[in-house]
Amino acid sequence: MADWLPTVLATIAGILSTSSFVPQVLKAWRERDTAAISKHMYIVTVTAFILWTAYGFLIGAWPLIVFNLLSLGLSATILILKLRNDRSGTGAPSAASTSRREPEAARPG
Repeated sequence: MADWLPTVLATIAGILSTSSFVPQVLKAWRERDTAAISKHMYIVTVTAFILWTAYGFLIGAWPLIVFNLLSLGLSATILILKLRNDRSGTGAPSAASTSRREPEAARPG
């Protein structure tokens, strides 16, 4: 196997997995709505990225280091937004924005 192939595969995988967090960060940032985001999942995710980054340093694999640091930053941003919104009470949309009215019966003209 070519020496460059593992690095290319790791780079492509890193770009794809890291970029998958961007839409969630943008949505949570713009809408300030993190009610549907699991705090526990992001605590585990942030911990995993810390461990993967440490592993990358130990074995000297730059794709692991770079992309896990980027993913750590993005997932930590989501976790911070979640914690902040839960604390301030803005994690869920207001009742007025989520309430739905039943359609009224058609009235004869």
